[in-house]
Amino acid sequence: MGRDERPGAWGTDAHEPSVLREYALLADGHRGALVGPDGNVTWLCAPGWADPPVFSGLLGGRGDYLVTPADRRYVWGGHYEPGSLVWVSRWVTTDGIIECREALLFPGEARRVVLLRQIHALDRAATVHVRVDPRADFGREPVREVRRDGPHWLARTGGLYLRHSGGERLRPTTDGPLCGELTVPAGGRHDLVLEIATRPLDAEPPRPDELWRTTEQTWAASLPPLAGGPAQRDAVFAYAVLRGLTRPGGGTVAAITMALPERALAGHNYDYRYAWLRDQSFTGQAAALVGRYDLLDDAVAFLAQRVLADGDRLAPAYTVDGDPVPPQHGLEFLPGYPGGSPRLGNWVREQFQLDAFGEILLLLAAAARHDRLDDDSRRAMELAARTIGERWQQSDSGIWELPARQWTHSKLMCVAGLRAAARVASRRSAGRWAALADTILADAAAHGLHPSGRWQRAYDDERVDGALLFPGIRGALPTGDPRTEVTRRAVLAELECEGYLYRFRPDSRPLGDAEGAFLLCGFAAALAAWQAGDVVGANRWFERNRAACGAPGLFTEEYDVQQRQLRGNFPQAFVHALMLETAVTLGQAEPCPARH
Repeated sequence: MGRDERPGAWGTDAHEPSVLREYALLADGHRGALVGPDGNVTWLCAPGWADPPVFSGLLGGRGDYLVTPADRRYVWGGHYEPGSLVWVSRWVTTDGIIECREALLFPGEARRVVLLRQIHALDRAATVHVRVDPRADFGREPVREVRRDGPHWLARTGGLYLRHSGGERLRPTTDGPLCGELTVPAGGRHDLVLEIATRPLDAEPPRPDELWRTTEQTWAASLPPLAGGPAQRDAVFAYAVLRGLTRPGGGTVAAITMALPERALAGHNYDYRYAWLRDQSFTGQAAALVGRYDLLDDAVAFLAQRVLADGDRLAPAYTVDGDPVPPQHGLEFLPGYPGGSPRLGNWVREQFQLDAFGEILLLLAAAARHDRLDDDSRRAMELAARTIGERWQQSDSGIWELPARQWTHSKLMCVAGLRAAARVASRRSAGRWAALADTILADAAAHGLHPSGRWQRAYDDERVDGALLFPGIRGALPTGDPRTEVTRRAVLAELECEGYLYRFRPDSRPLGDAEGAFLLCGFAAALAAWQAGDVVGANRWFERNRAACGAPGLFTEEYDVQQRQLRGNFPQAFVHALMLETAVTLGQAEPCPARH
């Protein structure tokens, strides 16, 4: 089918979704957008991360924002401008080359979205088709009250106020969207600005050049200079992704999307627009290793507030503002992304995940080593350690959020967290925490150690698990403890396939039949190899898993090895955090296990 024959012609609502590897991310800390290869913004929740989307085409809903060549015969490409989340879409047509710079105003505002698009005609005059159609509440709210205000268009959708600048030549259709064509002279540019706010937009809109200047300067000041290493540019970009996914002073969303299937028609599709405590730890620890404190401070503040507020009732995830995650329910009125059905909310709110307390201690200890803890954070450290002491013998749902069992990884991560906290605590607390760590380790050795000398998945499950790489990486055991290396070798022997690592074997099917490889585990394998002194192996694991991204350089949680496709919600924050940590670690002169 030719591009001009596809469903979803201009002037209609339907657009085919793209494969995930082709989407680019725009983010400003308060929300994120996905831009497809045709120049269509198919996903944007407003005003915040977990609010209903105004562009929901990704899930088959109405509402999108299209800027695409009028010549439908084109080849797509693009890139991020260095050290930023400013994306440049690039189309080579039969008549010339067109580029469109895309960004959310950075830093963002909590109650106002500002989406910037700047069209460039590089060599010849360029004509683009534009369609502006924001529809609140998953596309169920129509565009209404469309009117001109001088050179700007004003409108409403649901409880949101809209203003579009730069589209004087566009015209509203019978059902509200603005549509039309814009021609840009050779070598020229044309700016489009869409504002979406929770209150009327009374002030005169800022000049586009001022918005771009603010965005460029803020990104330049927000990212760390990284010297050396095998992937310096990718490491800086991973930091930019994490910065964009983190609400200032708040949490980091696991992903900006919801209900994208991990496996077609398998029922594995969840809402990830929330902040998991474990993700905050991964992000903060990577930031501490880089030596930048903004993401570290945000993660510490978020975790400390949640621990002090909820104590032993701590949930595994919250909204980025610290509120409870809503209960899970379906959205039957949406078709969904192909292979999955839409779901809002997440059942993780009901789980107890013991390892999260160990992760919290690991993060707070890392912050203490950089002298970044205040009194509240130290009280949170005490409370997290006390909760481990009270609850470590209970069954929990573990890192993979499965039915409650005595997961060995959960026990050992508490050991790692307690040992790290003891090294930065007062003498009295250090003694108590070290003794508790010894007690938990002894129990794990009695019940969670396989006869071969490796750690096993659970006290009642002798299989291996990719998560068992993390206790060794994080210092649960002394350097050189043979159980760490025996476990590493067993995990790789059982769960590796073509340079990627699966989290576990869910059943008797071959690896890859039940789910994709877990990129988090692949980067953990690189760190574990580095710690073991296998420099070549560490770089091999890193490079293989670094390649499991789309053209824009973004990762999902899972990677379909056979089809070379990204699976699950997008982009996945904790994968970018581990990628960043691995890149920085492998940039060191030589392996240094003692740093843990």
